[in-house]
Amino acid sequence: MNRAERLHALTESLRRAGPGGRTAERLAEDFGVSVRTVKRDLAALAAAGLPVWGRTGPGGGYGLAERASLPPVTLTPGQAVALAAAVAATPHAPYADAGRAAVRKVLDVLDPGTRHRARRLADRVWVDVPDGPPRRVMSPLEAAMLDQLVVRIDYADRAGTRTRREVEPMIFAWAHGRWYLVAWCRLRRAVRWFDLRRVERAVATRTPCTGHDVGEIGRPPETAGPVADL
Repeated sequence: MNRAERLHALTESLRRAGPGGRTAERLAEDFGVSVRTVKRDLAALAAAGLPVWGRTGPGGGYGLAERASLPPVTLTPGQAVALAAAVAATPHAPYADAGRAAVRKVLDVLDPGTRHRARRLADRVWVDVPDGPPRRVMSPLEAAMLDQLVVRIDYADRAGTRTRREVEPMIFAWAHGRWYLVAWCRLRRAVRWFDLRRVERAVATRTPCTGHDVGEIGRPPETAGPVADL
């Protein structure tokens, strides 16, 4: 378990502990790390804005303020597995890492019986997906799209010609069985569709986009639409 995964698991452990909290020693034992590491992780969570409280002395420990608790999640096992299957089947989709973290959060707050049935059902759903763009490419593109910043890309076209461009991300699009970055290309001074499998390098800059509207891409086909319409 890497640190990011441990911080997520630590947060969910504190949520499940409720108002009684858990001791640093118990948390260290649960995660196989030292008490010092647990306290450092708790400090990092608090610095990130999570309302972690701590009590010293007998009966002390660490927990989360009540306002941080999630309301009960009332998904069926089938609904929970549908979310997991959708994320598992699209590991190269934009923000797929965030999707996996969200599914883990959902599973963590299910009632124990539903969670157990969902995990058993998940063992009966298999996915096999082709290779896609690596995380070193997707992460900068995701950040640039979120904050609407210009991104520098090294791109190889179908003929193998390589160019370095500055582009302004407009949308991610799934079409013809692959993911594209649709962006305003400053080199061509026009909207271009970039096959994400052909982006060899991406670096988000600090330069804001100039505000090209999604409408400039053109009218989507009848079978396409934003995920907000789900």
